[in-house]
Amino acid sequence: MLLQVSNITKSYGINTILSNISMQVQERERIGLVGVNGAGKSTLLKIIAGEMSADSGQVHKAKETKIGYLAQNSGLQSERTIEAEMRAVFAHLLDAERELRELEQKIADPALHGDEKKYADILERYASRSDWFREQGGFEMNTRINSVLHGMGFGHFAPDTVISTLSGGQKTRLALARILLQAPDLLMLDEPTNYLDIETLTWLEGYLRSYSGAILVVSHDRYFLDALATAIVEIERHVARRYTGNYSRFMELKAAEYESNLKQYEKQQDEISKLEQFVQRNIVRASTTKRAQSRRKTLEKMERLDKPMGDLKKAHFSFEIERQTGKDVLDVRDVSITFSGKNRPLFEHVTFQLTRGETVALIGPNGIGKSTLLKAIVGQTEPTAGTIRFGTHVKIGYYDQEHTRLNSQNTILEEVWGSYSHMEEARIRTVLGNFLFSGEDVLKRISSLSGGEKARVSLAKLMLAEANVLILDEPTNHLDLFSKEVLEAALVDYEGTLLFISHDRYFLNKMAERIVELTPAGTVHFLGNYDDMLEKKLEMEEARQEALAAKANVTGAKGQPEKAPASSYEADKQAKREERAKQRRIEQLETEIADGEERIAELEQQLTDPAIFNDYVRIQEIQSEIEQCKTSLAAAYEEWELLMV
Repeated sequence: MLLQVSNITKSYGINTILSNISMQVQERERIGLVGVNGAGKSTLLKIIAGEMSADSGQVHKAKETKIGYLAQNSGLQSERTIEAEMRAVFAHLLDAERELRELEQKIADPALHGDEKKYADILERYASRSDWFREQGGFEMNTRINSVLHGMGFGHFAPDTVISTLSGGQKTRLALARILLQAPDLLMLDEPTNYLDIETLTWLEGYLRSYSGAILVVSHDRYFLDALATAIVEIERHVARRYTGNYSRFMELKAAEYESNLKQYEKQQDEISKLEQFVQRNIVRASTTKRAQSRRKTLEKMERLDKPMGDLKKAHFSFEIERQTGKDVLDVRDVSITFSGKNRPLFEHVTFQLTRGETVALIGPNGIGKSTLLKAIVGQTEPTAGTIRFGTHVKIGYYDQEHTRLNSQNTILEEVWGSYSHMEEARIRTVLGNFLFSGEDVLKRISSLSGGEKARVSLAKLMLAEANVLILDEPTNHLDLFSKEVLEAALVDYEGTLLFISHDRYFLNKMAERIVELTPAGTVHFLGNYDDMLEKKLEMEEARQEALAAKANVTGAKGQPEKAPASSYEADKQAKREERAKQRRIEQLETEIADGEERIAELEQQLTDPAIFNDYVRIQEIQSEIEQCKTSLAAAYEEWELLMV
């Protein structure tokens, strides 16, 4: 057992956040911590990490257990470069490496060979430090750094990029990269999937599944929890309950548990009712008084079950439309956007159409320009080239993931009522109540709200708009799992047209009827949801490989390749050949790097062999070969990094 949390209680004023919370974390466990926004998940992680004190209770951790904690949206604040910050994680290894280089110079110094004892001491020190350096992963240090940076989306960043120049989302991803490199025994992550695109999310899942330590993660990403978690701890009504399995299994177990408890409660209530009726009918009759008294004692001794509490109160809403659009809703044709001062466009040749009632997802990696495209569609920015045309009777409702349209100085009531001043206050309060803002809550300032609360305010305004075309930019960000389910239900019943951006793969699977993938050179279209897209991509790749194999067979049979039907086809073939050659070279370099690091380790081990202590010539030869290996290794690393861009 790595960690034991016992009876943790925490209150803010009169509001209890956590009440007698207890849980354990075993070695290599992957625990998902779930609950509605405000349930106390982040508070519990801060208490475990020692960043906050509990009112009562204790946190015990195993001796020498290292805990790593990454708070929600905690961007890396540093004036260092990316390379320097990541290498700083391995400061102990870098110090050892410097010491080894110094010891090598001493070993190679002929003047030291006359002092046999001192020479032997240095060799012994070198041997022990070499063994420690290898055991601590010193030879894999650079490979680990490059692998994690590439996986987290920094493969194309220059190593000397100063961290303070990065965006908030990039700093958050870099903070996650650093804590992964630190590799603590217990890794605690609070909403790590925020600001990650699908490609990075997929990489992170694979990395965490093979992580050597234990993981305690707060997440509202159901796909992520299903892929990673081996247990779920739910905090509900200030109390924690543990369920074995991933998130989907947790939902099944919780529903079955509720049904079982409800049946037991109803069965007991029926039994109590019968006993009470018997007592009332027979207590005054002489012939049955004793039996009635016996039943009364049974009632008094009975340990009565509490009625099982159902789900917590959820937001509930629906999106209505004022009138239908025409059949053709949106026509985006050959759109390009180039930011001022940039030589190349963010994207170009973007073309797609929307028809009435469609639900279309827009996906692509971070930084490709998805949000910029939506802003161009709603008229907040102008495209550099191309046209954007709407059909008849279109009324747009736009959801901005940054909530820039909310006035931070307004109260919740002022913010919503100000946009719909023709409505009565009672109607506005009713709507806000549907979004879980009741009583004095509506007088909170926007500036004091959490991300999830701001999202609910924006959704409340969107619901009142009665728009027949909804354009949503990451609508599930900051929403808890229960609020996501409510949003999904509302959008499934929506009779208008929906275009949305999302990195939530569960949401994409539930909602998307068609997917438009944005690339720098245009768009790729897929019918169906996220899983359908993955299957189609796999089929396309298999077909491509089969075509290449068939082409190779034809070439081998005829002695020369067939003539390409068009120059564009030839160019595409050439590009694919170059990409395959690039991938082969990357694999070759990774093998060379591994072999080089292994050879250096072998040579350094030879320096500790007593048989060559006094063989000055052999030591010089080994030193020379080590330097050659390091030079080759540095060149291989440099070429590998260039190819990974």
